[in-house]
Amino acid sequence: MSFLEKLKNQILIADGAMGTLLYSFGVDSCSEELNLSHPEQIQNIHRAYIDAGADVIQTNTYAANYLKLQRYGLEDSVKDINSAAVRHAKLAVENKAYILGTMGGNRGVKPTSISLEEIKRSFREQLYCLLLEGVDGILLETFYDFEELETVLAIARKETGLPIVAQVSLQEPGLLQNHTPVTTALKRLEELGADVVGLNCRLGPHHMLQTLEQIELPKHAYLSAYPNASLPAYTDGKFHYEGDPEYFRKSAEEFRNQGVRLLGGCCGTTPDHIRAFASELKNRKPVTEKIIKQTRAAVIVKQHEPKRDFVPLQDIAKERPSVIVELDTPRKLDTSKFFEGAKALKEAGIDAITMADNSLAQVRISNESLGYLVKKELGIRPLIHISCRDRNIIGLQSHLMGLHTLGMHDVLAITGDPARVGDFPGASSVYDVSSFELIHMIKQLNEGLSYSGKDLGQKTAFSIAAAFNPNVRSVEKAVKRLEKKIEHGADYFISQPVYSEEKLIEVYETTKHLKVPIYIGLMPLTGSRNAEFLHNEVPGIKITDSIRERMAQLKDNPVQAAREGVAITKSLIDAALDLFNGIYLITPFLRYELTAELANYARQRAHERRGNSYVETTIY
Repeated sequence: MSFLEKLKNQILIADGAMGTLLYSFGVDSCSEELNLSHPEQIQNIHRAYIDAGADVIQTNTYAANYLKLQRYGLEDSVKDINSAAVRHAKLAVENKAYILGTMGGNRGVKPTSISLEEIKRSFREQLYCLLLEGVDGILLETFYDFEELETVLAIARKETGLPIVAQVSLQEPGLLQNHTPVTTALKRLEELGADVVGLNCRLGPHHMLQTLEQIELPKHAYLSAYPNASLPAYTDGKFHYEGDPEYFRKSAEEFRNQGVRLLGGCCGTTPDHIRAFASELKNRKPVTEKIIKQTRAAVIVKQHEPKRDFVPLQDIAKERPSVIVELDTPRKLDTSKFFEGAKALKEAGIDAITMADNSLAQVRISNESLGYLVKKELGIRPLIHISCRDRNIIGLQSHLMGLHTLGMHDVLAITGDPARVGDFPGASSVYDVSSFELIHMIKQLNEGLSYSGKDLGQKTAFSIAAAFNPNVRSVEKAVKRLEKKIEHGADYFISQPVYSEEKLIEVYETTKHLKVPIYIGLMPLTGSRNAEFLHNEVPGIKITDSIRERMAQLKDNPVQAAREGVAITKSLIDAALDLFNGIYLITPFLRYELTAELANYARQRAHERRGNSYVETTIY
């Protein structure tokens, strides 16, 4: 009797986790490679699940695709690994259970840059390997990105008439990532040809049942559920699950009541958990009708609109020349010079002080704390840089919510220099998201939603700047990145420092079609060594040969060299103001007197060129 014929009349028990058992045995590398190096271990786990009562087992191929195997240098072993996995399953089963060829998602909970074209190629290769070995069906499991699952399911349905099980993973009860209702997702999977649709991974029985209570029985497909044993705990450097098999036994009947016909386990489950399910449901008839539990009517709460006691910097730069200045927070705990500089810059009439987020991966006082103090004590507008390097998705959202709560609404979203270049090279770089995804995250907060789509009850009011590096061979390609950042939600751009009028003109010509302002970065040089260091060692900065020669001629006269650096920057300000309204001055080595002088000069030149015609904008 075929797999689907069997499901028509009785509940089938599936197996549990493969990776959990391997991990408990000390395996902490590529589990799929063990199909080649430790076949007996894989076969023994399959047999353990069959002995526990499993009617269905899955091959040890969850991550056996090109995209995931290349992390271990095994991308050329896709066929060998998948073929071996099916053979081991057949040897273990001995016709006592159905074998599903397992294929997992590539896009995880965090956003990813993996394109659908890459996913399609990788998926087809693995799918053909499994089909050639003669599996009884295909199991698509642990998909967080619904677009990816739709894409691969359509391919699988076109290539085979075998049964297909398609399962999604929940972000929270009832919802997938990006706030997609699970009811909508399962209906779509049925429309695309899945024979069995359901849920697996991430949550245990409690929340999975809570979600299933809201789901109608599919019209043509059957329903599946593979809950985790529990939420994972982390003890003594290892992850482990504490789910009680007896708890699984008690929940089994409720899974049946919700219409589940294929019931197995995911992360943390063992043969004991599957034995518990089997003891209650093996050979039982499935329910054919169910009553949908009525959830409380949704209460529509009008979100509070953010309080806007400021004019966004992008709007200021659209109306008149605007000057912002970067002043790095100190690397030591003495902040006296920093605040002296902040006061001098305020007197120079700047529109905002920008503060980097541990630039060059060097530890500095938190820009959030000093940003709050300059706003509260000096009345200066802070523009806070946010790097993707140091915080995961949770930390980034928490940080942004804190900035909003403190009334700091101007942010610059950047990827951030990798940790290895800084003063703690042993530190790790997080990079859960890229700058594009960070921009999108902030824009979503402005809609009152967390990155996973949860209602925050209030909208943030962030004005989002994005970085622009014009010091590249092809400015046109850099501008394509700007266009992509605008699509993600960037309101304006702040550039790396420019050191030639020719580059200013090139930037203007390649960006004049953009509808958002650009603050042109300018940083006064302090000497020849400073110029050589910036040119040769700092990513994103290039200085013309003529300027480096001018600074080299003054290498023995540091005072005159600094004055020459200011003079060079003033000439660039003149050129920039002919083309752009935004000037972004970067303070070198906390020498605020240089940027204060330049800020005064920029404002004076702007007045002269505009005939004093523009109106001052109140910031705070």
